[in-house]
Amino acid sequence: MNIPTNLKYTKDHEWISLEGDVATVGITHFAQKELGDIVYVEVETLDQTLEKDEVFGTVEAVKTVSDLFLPLAGEIVEFNDALESTPEAVNSDPYGAGWMIKVKVSNVADYDSLLSSEAYKELIGA
Repeated sequence: MNIPTNLKYTKDHEWISLEGDVATVGITHFAQKELGDIVYVEVETLDQTLEKDEVFGTVEAVKTVSDLFLPLAGEIVEFNDALESTPEAVNSDPYGAGWMIKVKVSNVADYDSLLSSEAYKELIGA
């Protein structure tokens, strides 16, 4: 199971990397594996400011649709437009080309409250 140690994680299976006050967010390798083949990613919250744990979009797989939860409060400043034509990048490269959004974080200190890779491994039993 691929769980990079340089990222933070949520109990809802999102990963987060932080550069300055901008966080990049996607779903974990575990999440994409559980969902199966991703066929569509929808984010209609671009340019909106949301609170932590609010739904920022949905990911659709062949058999299910799942909500995506914002791990840190802030403004959605970018959506990975490449996912419109290649949503399968979430399956093949969830920590790279499969990233979903960038968020201008309201409180950078909240990043420290997210799960470490070790804590996330415990959560999923890896």
